[in-house]
Amino acid sequence: MKEGIHPKYYPDAKVVCACGNSWTTGSTKAEMRVDICSNCHPFYTGEQRIVDTEGQVDRFYKRLEIRTQYKEQKDAKMVAQTSPERQMATLDLGKRSLEALKKAGIETAGQFIERLAAGDAAVLEIEGMGRKSLADAKKALRRLGYTLPEGQTAEAEASA
Repeated sequence: MKEGIHPKYYPDAKVVCACGNSWTTGSTKAEMRVDICSNCHPFYTGEQRIVDTEGQVDRFYKRLEIRTQYKEQKDAKMVAQTSPERQMATLDLGKRSLEALKKAGIETAGQFIERLAAGDAAVLEIEGMGRKSLADAKKALRRLGYTLPEGQTAEAEASA
């Protein structure tokens, strides 16, 4: 062994745990302090407790809480977005289509969907509503997450 390059070895180094347990071992330090040992570790004791020396569990719970809040906000936004009380004017339909729907007394998405339940022909009967206006309204409602009734289409009713 080269002289002067190796640390001093203590054959009776004392190790002290935070729980109060102590023992001796060989080490390059005369005394060591540890947070957990075989007397207090949950794996050896069978006790169900979380050993969190760096705050990882707390950080996880904070992230989990933030995600839960985000999901609740997203769900609330989706419910508000698909509300039957949503005004048809917010759907970016043409001016002519909106005026025709307004004359027919249809101002909310819920009223439009009720009319659509009777079939496409029921909507096409509205003066000023054409196939393109109907298709645009359906696309806008589907894009926002509304489920539209599967009524008879105008072609199916015409052939019947």
